[in-house]
Amino acid sequence: MSTDSDLSKLKAIRTKVRRLTRTTSEAQLSNDDIDNYINTFVLYDFPEFLVDKKIPFYLMPNIDTYGDNTKNLTDPLYNFKNIYTNIKAPIYVGGTEIYLSTDRNEFFSMYPQVLFEENVGTGNSIITAYSGTLSHHPINPKSINFSSVDASGNGIVIKDLPQVDGTSGVITTTGLLVIPDTTTSVGTINYHTGVYTFTFPVAPGTSEPIIAQMYAYEAGKPNAVLFDNQKLTFRPIPDKTYKVELSVFQRPTALIAADSVPELAQWWQYIAYGAAKKIYEDRMDTASLETLMPEFNNQRLLVLERNIIQRGGQRTATIYSQGGSFRW
Repeated sequence: MSTDSDLSKLKAIRTKVRRLTRTTSEAQLSNDDIDNYINTFVLYDFPEFLVDKKIPFYLMPNIDTYGDNTKNLTDPLYNFKNIYTNIKAPIYVGGTEIYLSTDRNEFFSMYPQVLFEENVGTGNSIITAYSGTLSHHPINPKSINFSSVDASGNGIVIKDLPQVDGTSGVITTTGLLVIPDTTTSVGTINYHTGVYTFTFPVAPGTSEPIIAQMYAYEAGKPNAVLFDNQKLTFRPIPDKTYKVELSVFQRPTALIAADSVPELAQWWQYIAYGAAKKIYEDRMDTASLETLMPEFNNQRLLVLERNIIQRGGQRTATIYSQGGSFRW
């Protein structure tokens, strides 16, 4: 007796596609070609909002931004924009629900970045190397620069270049100080402690002040997050490690092995009809496509009905409700 798992396996979907398209022989249409049609439909045409998932991950102390900067395949935020289609409230940090925003203006008006300025030395037309500890710290990565003027009246500027940990995929405590528009390192900055050391490419002129500008902050437990440009930015910036529970809608995953199954067994017939529809479109067989479409639409409704019933008791989201979802 066949089980739901047996019926919904990729090999069963292939068989259904062959029957629907009247191509029973591999000489007419190979399994690889059928799999391409199946997975094209699954990955790009399928109603993407069906897979509701929770992603747990951890915030690191003094690191505010998470997302596509990571290259670690095991990181839950790896390839975020291609795996997930929507992000939605509620989002929890350390067990407490936080506010979700997708508007940079709104978010940074609530949590403004305050620019601090310090005089860290005076030039003498000879010395180029400087070191010390900034009074204002911790410091936001990508926000600090040191500047002065040389003996000829030309400006001298160096800025920070954050370094990304290849294991965790997050910005490290120590960044490089570089000449603008290059990756040429001339020093380092510790974002947490404010300790710096650098060498200007030319000496500041006599009596010229050496100025540091940076966005500093007070760390704490985050109570809001901005989702923008496929990245998550938390405020306040975390003061320690916190567990995050992120609510997302995930794209259905590709079916690769013959015994692989879709996330829900119910989807198998809809996937088969979707793949068959694509085959007829490529063949420009409009008569067969018209015959197929009524059942294709029926299967689509059956798939969507489950989602509608599941969400039927939920309040409709508006721009004023925190419970909405945000698509990218």
